[in-house]
Amino acid sequence: MKKTTLLLALMLSSWVAILSQSCNKTKDTPQEFIADNNSFKGFTGWPKQGSFNGPDPLLGAMAHANNDASVVRSVYFKNGQDRVNGKFPVGTLIVKHSTNPSGTVNEFTGMVKRGNNFDPTHNDWEYFMLTADGSIMTDTGGMVLRGSGLMGGMCVSCHGGASTKDYIFSK
Repeated sequence: MKKTTLLLALMLSSWVAILSQSCNKTKDTPQEFIADNNSFKGFTGWPKQGSFNGPDPLLGAMAHANNDASVVRSVYFKNGQDRVNGKFPVGTLIVKHSTNPSGTVNEFTGMVKRGNNFDPTHNDWEYFMLTADGSIMTDTGGMVLRGSGLMGGMCVSCHGGASTKDYIFSK
């Protein structure tokens, strides 16, 4: 009887160990991350990758008020996320705040690595226009300002210049 009980206990503990390992794999590697109005909240408390002043020749004059020499672009990465094997993992969140001393520029933009073949040609990044509190902006017609083709594709076309760095210029 003791051998049977011991054998059953060993089988049960093995089964529990196998089940917990398979659950952890699914939990640790999300297939898709869909940002909502809470995703970018509190971004100013995230680690700041850096602040970049004035025009950046890599950005082009159109993006992030890059044609204004007084603009400061501060870039925040949630949890200080770095690349893993050369790419950012699904769920990576980035916010850029562009501003200048006169207050004529005050722009908040975001990116999320969405995954699940959202835009496989461009490594599944989704782009956002944000409000100052990190909410996803809507236009006057109520259209949510997000997507891979945001701003007529301007986001993805510019970030394509950093495709060898997984579409991120600042890190």
